[in-house]
Amino acid sequence: MKLKIRYSFLFTILFFALTSFNKNPENIDLKCLIQMINYNGEGAYVVVSLINPKGDYEKTLYVHGKDKEWFSEIYEWWKFYGKKRPNIDGISGATISGGERTVSIIKISDEKINSGYSIRFETAVEDQEYFTDDVQFKLTSQNLSSQKDGKGFIRYVRTITR
Repeated sequence: MKLKIRYSFLFTILFFALTSFNKNPENIDLKCLIQMINYNGEGAYVVVSLINPKGDYEKTLYVHGKDKEWFSEIYEWWKFYGKKRPNIDGISGATISGGERTVSIIKISDEKINSGYSIRFETAVEDQEYFTDDVQFKLTSQNLSSQKDGKGFIRYVRTITR
């Protein structure tokens, strides 16, 4: 009887140890609606980045604007991206013009939520201004379903998880 209890106890400990250590972080799909202000001129390049708790770029999540010759105009992001040059074809789309809106789905590891990470929306328009943090917010459970106002070409960003 005691031997069965010991084996049962050991099996339970082993089960919990294996399931807790083998947890792989899951991705959360974050639906982002970007509404631009009304402005005249070319379409805006919008870069969505994951910012680590130290304030440094960690990953490019989405790029609105496919013409790579203009990427260097998004200065702060280019300092990060220009050195590494990963393939962003799967996470890019068209520029967004004044008054337009678009919806993007970005994938975020659930381990980044409530861990000090932020999402940054950077904007640049040819022959106009550049906004490093047009919209930036902490990745918290509360902020995942909210609306944040922009400082430049973005009127607001509304996010929801799906």
